[in-house]
Amino acid sequence: MRSDAKTVTSYLSELPPERREALTLLRKTVLTNLPKGYVEVINWGNICYEVPFTTKPDTYNNQPLMYVAIANQKNYMAIYLCGLACIPEAQEKFSSAWKKTGLKLDMGKSCIRFKKIQDLDLKLIGEQVAANSVASYIEFFAAKASSDRHRRQSLKPRTK
Repeated sequence: MRSDAKTVTSYLSELPPERREALTLLRKTVLTNLPKGYVEVINWGNICYEVPFTTKPDTYNNQPLMYVAIANQKNYMAIYLCGLACIPEAQEKFSSAWKKTGLKLDMGKSCIRFKKIQDLDLKLIGEQVAANSVASYIEFFAAKASSDRHRRQSLKPRTK
């Protein structure tokens, strides 16, 4: 469910009380662990934590690099930990650590879906949020862009 809210406060105020409480607690976990340099905004109709254009103006999609997002969906709530989708070894490490919690993990590439806050291990989420400084996140994207360019060029048919 995409929100038209312009501020985090208005985004949260639109939610039913139990979801507002859950996402407020999740937001607190993110903000407590968020490395310096990321900014909290409403983007893509969700609460997002991203690298601002003032830090990294040239991006692959002409949007700020999203690091984390919190979303209220129709049938669930979600946290998007984009570092998990972008950094291959991070997802494996995270999934392995999650198994040890005994909680069920309902996860896509970076999206962890949940129905209630008790479905989440907030300590582990906080650790993942804290895992990537802005500089290291930007560095990863620069290396990935270079690798992608090289791969695309190697796939081009060679002409005589």
